[in-house]
Amino acid sequence: MKLKLIMMVLVATLVAPLPMAQAQTKSKAKKTEQTSQRKIVYDLSVADTTMHAGLMRQLNNIKRGWPDAQIEVVVHGKALNLLVTGKSTQANAIKELQAKGVVFAACENTMKRAKVEKSQLLPNVPTVPMGIGEIVTKQEEGWSYIKF
Repeated sequence: MKLKLIMMVLVATLVAPLPMAQAQTKSKAKKTEQTSQRKIVYDLSVADTTMHAGLMRQLNNIKRGWPDAQIEVVVHGKALNLLVTGKSTQANAIKELQAKGVVFAACENTMKRAKVEKSQLLPNVPTVPMGIGEIVTKQEEGWSYIKF
């Protein structure tokens, strides 16, 4: 009788964790599902062209690893020339990244201050009324934030 009781306790001990393991597996599956919906907003405000080149590499790496990630680069302040035709050192890289779905948005406040017209921007570059406002809105919508 004691042996039977011991066996029942052992079986119960081994079987009890199964529902928990199944729940963990479902949780991991849900996390994997969520990661396919990545949204990242970059805050770019520096004129350093070496940093601009580094950003292009980073964006390509992200799109290679997470092809479905939504990415928006909000360009304002001293970084505006990155998006200006004839001044950008990364025009070709930007065009290639745009083809992969990356959005580069120019701040209209910065454009006014720098006397840059929309017609001077690289093709397919939208504008936003205020760069910081766009970044804050994206963060409120759950986008991950990266200052570059």
